[in-house]
Parts: sequence; structure tokens; C-alpha cells
Amino acid sequence: MCRAAGQESPLKIGSVLREGNGSIREGILVCSNAGCLSEYPVLDGIPILLANLRAYVSQNFLPVLCRDDLTEPMESLLGDCFGPGSAFDSRRQHLSTYVFDHYGDLDPGEGEQSPGPPGSIRRLFQRGFSLAERRAEGPVIDIGCAVGRTSFELAEQVDDIVLGMDLNFGMLKTAATILESGCVCYPKRRGGIVYERRRFPAAFERAEQVDFWVCDATALPFADRTFSAGISLNVLDCVWSPYDCLAEMGRILKPGGSAVLSTPYDWNAGATPVESWLGGHSQRSGHRGSSPDILRSLMSGGGHPNAVDVLELLSVEEVPWTLRLHDRSFMEYLVSVMVIRKKMENGSA
Repeated sequence: MCRAAGQESPLKIGSVLREGNGSIREGILVCSNAGCLSEYPVLDGIPILLANLRAYVSQNFLPVLCRDDLTEPMESLLGDCFGPGSAFDSRRQHLSTYVFDHYGDLDPGEGEQSPGPPGSIRRLFQRGFSLAERRAEGPVIDIGCAVGRTSFELAEQVDDIVLGMDLNFGMLKTAATILESGCVCYPKRRGGIVYERRRFPAAFERAEQVDFWVCDATALPFADRTFSAGISLNVLDCVWSPYDCLAEMGRILKPGGSAVLSTPYDWNAGATPVESWLGGHSQRSGHRGSSPDILRSLMSGGGHPNAVDVLELLSVEEVPWTLRLHDRSFMEYLVSVMVIRKKMENGSA
């Protein structure tokens, strides 16, 4: 709220309502600016740091208030009652797809002959991280971390705090539960509205360095030059303003800090207004609607009139990414994996 008005105002802990394992499980953060005093909740260990908090909570009442203590038969019965296409079913579908991709490789009950094996996002992360250079020391950010596997993977590679952030509270709640319990529990979709509850351990080295917050990738609640490095995998085509997402990355990175970005350019007007797409339209123009060309032009020296001058593109590779929908349905993407770097203050690389 204060950053939008041009003022940097740190938050402070207003009240601690519930604690567990040395962390705040439920509490309220308060802006330190006496002229603002905006309040932000911490729910299930997850701070929700958004300017339009009222709209977010009202639109996300189901994941915010959703119970985690339902038995599998009761969840199945309620799923039949709510039916396909309901908010309840959509939430289960998302968890099924993303938890399988992030953690399915750790499930001892998964067969090795699956036509769409799990771990695709981890392989994508490993490829991008192997190409990146990290020059600065300090916290690392995972923008659009979903259910958190990439944040845990980052923590095993660095010695600093890793902050995983996303707008989807339901996914972050799953990530925070794994962090808290060292166990994965999720509804795996078999087909239709038939789900199987999967449970298995998931322990990660340096997990104590990880935390998960609700933040907007296009308006991050951090001071300039806070993070030494970052990743943002398959997020650019899911935000309302990809350009603002890039600009925020350039703002919060320390000079010399690098980041790994990826995107399948799977534009959807429901997530991003067509006017904000990076390509994917206006094929009569010079770039002929090419998303990769537009994205390259947005980096320093790329020739775009609104280029993010502090960022430079170091490398691009095409990497496959597979998402499982149910036992008989998989989506295959070819994802552009990019390594970018923030230029030094004097403009040098």
C-alpha cells in the first residue's frame, strides 16, 4: 500500500494468535507507517501481503477456510455432491496436477511406466539453475512457487533464505503443510470426479531456510535490491501484466543477481488481458505475433520502447514440461527456459 504511494514502510508483528515449531501459525502484521497502519493476516503460517486484501479474501474464501481434516470417504461424498466444475472440484484438480508434478517422484507407490512421469518441474528447474550464475549473496525468491518443490530444491543449492511466493492460497497451504510435517498428502485424480488420497514422506535438506507467502508477482512487497537470485517458472503467461512481472524482477534483484524464467507462452485471456500478452496476437506486425521475439526485445538492448533496461538475457533453451490431468490425460508443453541477469549499477554486465 505504501510502496504504491512512493513510501517504503516496513511491516511489524502486530499480534501473535497461534504459534507452532517456532513460527507464527496465525497472527496479524501491521504497517509501521502511522498514516497507514494496514493489517495483513498470517494464516496457517502464510502471510497474505496484498494491497487489495479484501478482494483477495472474498474471492478465495474456499481455500482460505477449507478444512484439512476430512476423511477420504467424506471428501469423495462431498465431491459427488458439489459435482464437476465446482470450486471444490477445481481446487482438487489443481492440487492433483501440481502436487503430482512436484512430488510424485517421491511417492513409493507410483509406477515407473506412467506415460507422464512426475518430476517435470524439477527437471526444468535443474536445467535452468545449471545455466545460471549467482554473483551476489542474500535471500533467493521463487516467484510462482505453486506447491513448493522448487523452493525446497533451491534451499538445497544455496545457503540463504528461500522465499516461495504465489497467489494461490490452496497451493501455498499444501507447500506450508509439507514444510511443517515433512509429509505429502493430496487428492490424486483418477478420472472424472474420482480421486485417490496419496500420502508419503517428503524430507528436504535445509527446509528450515524456506518460507511461503502470498504475494502478487506484479507488485512485490519488498524493497529494491533485496534478493540475490530468483526463479519464476511458468508464471509470465499466468499474471495480469507480464511486463510488470519482469519490471518487478528487475527492481528486487541485487545488481549482478541472476534469475531463471520459463514460460510455455500458453496465453489465456482469463488470466492475462490480450492487450498485455507478450505476442500471441497482432501477427500483422513486424514480430508477427512471436512471443519469444517480444520477450527478447523487452530485455536490455532488445529494442522494445518499454524495455526493462536493467535486465539482460543471457541464454534461452527449449525444455519439455508435462502436466498430468488424470490417468488417461496429459498435457505436453515446450517451455522456453531463460537465464537473465540484472546489470551492475554502472550499467556493466
